[in-house]
Amino acid sequence: MAGPGAYLIGEEEKREVMDVMESGHLSRYGDPDDPKFKKKVATFEKEYAAYLGTKYSILVSGGTSACLISLTALGIGPGDEVIVPGFTFIASISSIAYARAIPVLAEIDESLTIDPEDIEKKITNKTKAIMPVHILGNPCNMDAIMEIARKNNLYVVEDACQAVGGSYKGKKLGSIGDIGAFSFNWYKTITTGDGGAVAVNDDLVYEKAFGFHDQGHRPYRFGQEVGKRSILGISFKVNELTGAVALAQLRKLDSIVATLRKNKKKLKDSLTGLKGVDFRKINDEGECGTMLVLLFENKDIAENFADKLNGKTLYESGWHNYNNMENLLGEKMPSTFNCPFDCKEYAKKVEYKRHMLPKTDDILSRSVGISIGVVDKALAVGTGLNILSTDKDIKDVSEKIIRALKEVRA
Repeated sequence: MAGPGAYLIGEEEKREVMDVMESGHLSRYGDPDDPKFKKKVATFEKEYAAYLGTKYSILVSGGTSACLISLTALGIGPGDEVIVPGFTFIASISSIAYARAIPVLAEIDESLTIDPEDIEKKITNKTKAIMPVHILGNPCNMDAIMEIARKNNLYVVEDACQAVGGSYKGKKLGSIGDIGAFSFNWYKTITTGDGGAVAVNDDLVYEKAFGFHDQGHRPYRFGQEVGKRSILGISFKVNELTGAVALAQLRKLDSIVATLRKNKKKLKDSLTGLKGVDFRKINDEGECGTMLVLLFENKDIAENFADKLNGKTLYESGWHNYNNMENLLGEKMPSTFNCPFDCKEYAKKVEYKRHMLPKTDDILSRSVGISIGVVDKALAVGTGLNILSTDKDIKDVSEKIIRALKEVRA
């Protein structure tokens, strides 16, 4: 199981890594005038910000830490409510909890992304931010979300962990809100094994994000710094080996996304117009193309179809569906999350339970994922593609899907 970037690890990554190994300098910090210090992390941060069209980016240890850093940099904390979809990887929710804020679960629509109408219903006088999640590479309806945020004076923390390389109306995902979080783990569009990034435009928010990710240090330091730290922070920094792989993968990103979109179009075109099945709504043609999601008219047909292709519906997608988050459901947040802070006063009324989002439950129960580039058994059936798939592979997968559709409609 892997994302597209993992299939393409090759000579470019080897060269970047060996450049670091041969230098003997593995730390992201060093003397800029020392030829042994290759500055891979700093170079990636500059190139990734330029790619996104943001002023800054920070290479960090993972997508979860990127979400937590983003929340913390915006000052989101105890008692603040953050609206987040009920269909997202659990890290979106856990990062809110460990910022000592309150996750408020919202419905999705047939794009599988957060429903702007439900966002408005969930806003209270404690709401501080919205966390839209560009799930499975599909952009959220960012125009509607940004309008709601501006109207209600809310922050927007874009969780673009599953949508690296995607865009919405010409703007890269993760660059539209107040701050963006990205993941480069093994399943994502590009990979460093583990790792992630934060992107931001505001100078002060950047300084806070950088400081939180590295013991409170200010940005741009390369060597030891004493007495200039701006905030109390912790450590989510990475070393030069991660930066080396990130650089090589970033330079392949546009090619990866172009291939995914091309392959998805071929498969989708071959299935368009078939009776009894539709596709999830795509909010913008800038989607990544990592997954083709089929929508059926009811739960039984979807389950039957998925079973014929050695898989399950998205309702069974592990820690993406809130109904499957056993460490969240049916308990109060302090005990559920084993929160290291005194959460009782602000979380005692928060409760999560199965089927609290009926629209989300209905949509996920009728949805089946077909891999285009993200090969993950928790999200896609056994029949699908990867980044290296040929036209013959696409034809074979199409024929299997059509055959399964005919069988469930018989």
